Amino acid sequence: KMKIAHIIGARPNFIKVAPIMEAMRRHNSEAGSKDDVMMAVLVHTGQHYDYEMSKLFFDVLELESPDYNLGVGSGPHGWQTGEMLKRTEEVLVKEEPDIVIVYGDTNSTLAGTLAAVKLHIPVAHVEAGLRSFNNIMPEEINRMITDRLSTYLFCPSPTAVENLAREGITEGVHNVGDVMYDALLHSIRVAEAKSNILDRLGLKPRSYLLATVHRAENTDEPDNLGSILKALGQTGRTVILPLHPRTRRRLEEFGLIDLLKGSSDVMVIDPVSYLDMLLLEKNADKILTDSGGMQKEAYWLGVPCITLRTETEWPETVEAGWNVLVGAEEDRILEAVKGPFTTKYSQKSDLYGDGDASGRIIDIISHRGKDMR
Repeated sequence: KMKIAHIIGARPNFIKVAPIMEAMRRHNSEAGSKDDVMMAVLVHTGQHYDYEMSKLFFDVLELESPDYNLGVGSGPHGWQTGEMLKRTEEVLVKEEPDIVIVYGDTNSTLAGTLAAVKLHIPVAHVEAGLRSFNNIMPEEINRMITDRLSTYLFCPSPTAVENLAREGITEGVHNVGDVMYDALLHSIRVAEAKSNILDRLGLKPRSYLLATVHRAENTDEPDNLGSILKALGQTGRTVILPLHPRTRRRLEEFGLIDLLKGSSDVMVIDPVSYLDMLLLEKNADKILTDSGGMQKEAYWLGVPCITLRTETEWPETVEAGWNVLVGAEEDRILEAVKGPFTTKYSQKSDLYGDGDASGRIIDIISHRGKDMR
């Protein structure tokens, strides 16, 4: 038997682990012998710890409850990563997994990697090779260190493979496609069957813009945050804005909350479930976001995306004409909202694989298990 520990802790990690767990179940059901079976140990660091972001999320994604919930919670980067490292190490010492899988670029990703490597346990990084080339972003540091220390680097695109090669990382690199595409194909069907978010908000398809703002480079800079909110209030369109708790706190701290109250077009709502969010994305006329995951989801769902950043880890979406980078400049945001996109966009759903990245990942890891024996 091969024991695999999955280290997760934030919403993007949950989305990525779900199709991997499903691929493990498929592998086990087809295994020729007990020796080929894979055991999962799910370790939730508690980076996102409230009920809405964890328990409900697990239910929606059909994920089993974690075997461990470390309950770290939020805090400064150093403290949070240190606590996760300490508590994750204790679990790994107890469980002695054959391999540790980490996901994306969160502090949980970095802590899981460091804990495993120091115990000489091989690390597999799902979503390896992404680069924004902006070292101010904590996510960029997390990715670079994780890639440097991983034994298996599972890349979502050829660009990611090239990024690693430029850094001299070529061993153990596999272009498998994007597990988030696997997750989306499954979840959009569930969302269409179960979510009634459009009816609840009184929305018709393509009648609104959807916006999200949560990255520190925007939320922690009063000028950027103010500029984005002013632009949202001047689009002349209905704008749906699910407001992240951190963003709401910053708006109050910076005295910018009145910018939202003064605009009848901006509908501020509480954060919504993954299924509700997918349905809001699918039916939006355009999406405005600083999220990495939403840029790809917009592309897969065929919705033009306006990215409130000056760089992206997903340059392919820009090259394909589905995404435009505008930063936080009010004029550029409004121009992108009101004008047509410069490129005539066309759906190219093969940019990030065919929807079975998770199956490829489990195949590669299972062959390693056979090699070990």
